[in-house]
Amino acid sequence: MSKQPQHISPLKNFFAGGFGGVCLVFAGHPLDTIKVRLQTQPKPGPGESALYRGTLDCFKKTLAKEGLLGLYKGMAAPIIGVTPMFAVCFFGFGLGKKLQQKTPNDVLTYPQLFAAGMLSGVFTTAIMAPGERIKCLLQIQAASGQVKYAGPMDCAKQLYRENGIRSIYKGTALTLMRDVPASGMYFMTYEWLKYTLTPEGKSPTELSVPSVLFAGGMAGIFNWAVAIPPDVLKSRFQTAPEGKYPNGFRDVLRELIREEGIGSLYKGFNAVMLRAFPANAACFLGFEVAMKFLNWIAPNL
Repeated sequence: MSKQPQHISPLKNFFAGGFGGVCLVFAGHPLDTIKVRLQTQPKPGPGESALYRGTLDCFKKTLAKEGLLGLYKGMAAPIIGVTPMFAVCFFGFGLGKKLQQKTPNDVLTYPQLFAAGMLSGVFTTAIMAPGERIKCLLQIQAASGQVKYAGPMDCAKQLYRENGIRSIYKGTALTLMRDVPASGMYFMTYEWLKYTLTPEGKSPTELSVPSVLFAGGMAGIFNWAVAIPPDVLKSRFQTAPEGKYPNGFRDVLRELIREEGIGSLYKGFNAVMLRAFPANAACFLGFEVAMKFLNWIAPNL
């Protein structure tokens, strides 16, 4: 069983989750900048060495050339997108918990927390699916050097012109396959670790900052351990030419395993895990701090 504060307010979860999303972007953006720069660096010519030898080299060179602000380039767009997404995500989790309580004093079991987390994944898919489709198309465009879209809005307009709203939402089923179980794992792991790390006789709301950071970071790791395979399939499917995979994700899965083996389902594992811990640790710390503030200014909300 999981001990938790008894009064659940989905509305407070919404605002605290939004603040947690801002913290996640702020903590995770430098590694995201490095990841994109490594992914899009030009191929070295004969006798030339690569622009960046790896993650650490890219970090050092960016810091030396552009200073600390160089690591935060392009942060406005993810903050605008991530803040409402995490607000909706935490709102969905709060609502999922509240729906399963018969009385405000009910303590939820871990399977119930997993189910509440899965509901949050359903909520965020409506926002995530089109955003992910556009982001993936722009990322592969940057790598190929062929400019078809001037930016996110232009990409959305062109997709809509080509095949209507269906084209913008291409890959929704795969986004659901990724986010529903991964969100369940995300929130259940966090609540389980919070409860495990709470000293005897204390409440999980009194958890120390290092404990919150550890629980949040590990929740991010567990989330992505579940999410990476469907994420790889989703990226492939969303960036494929129209009609390439008539049977959807089954065709993508068959092609990927046939051509690159089962290990290809965990592509980008290191980069994702490296970013998952600090970004999600910051997210949950931001959430807990905002929740304490909201409980202080509006205890009965």
